[in-house]
Amino acid sequence: MEPRFTPDLISELHESEIFVFGSNLAGHHGGGAAYAAFKRFGAEWGVGVGLTGHCYAIPTMQGGVDTIRPYVDEFIAFAAEHSELTFLVTPIGCGIAGFTPRQIAPLFAEAMELPNVVLPREFVLILSRLTDKQYLTR
Repeated sequence: MEPRFTPDLISELHESEIFVFGSNLAGHHGGGAAYAAFKRFGAEWGVGVGLTGHCYAIPTMQGGVDTIRPYVDEFIAFAAEHSELTFLVTPIGCGIAGFTPRQIAPLFAEAMELPNVVLPREFVLILSRLTDKQYLTR
């Protein structure tokens, strides 16, 4: 099966699709994908974590990669419980937050096994190159 990738530009969502974006804990969606989530897909101002509108917010602005990991783990668990939804993950943390895809992609390794999670091309390419040892020691 050919891997699917999140489109580079998401301008509309189907009823069962969820726009997954990087946010800040305060839920101030002023730039990047967070702004698109707020303006186009119903992300609520002041909600910086979890499901909001047709979106799912993952905080990326509060510190290093290790501070993002618990939120990504929470997202993956949520997605696994909601197979009726399709989650379109943007390259969270790789814009305003200043991380690289190589830093963030490994956080989503477990999401590769979920058929309802669609990752950015860069994340999939990086994850497909990880060895089992790198994955197990994440």
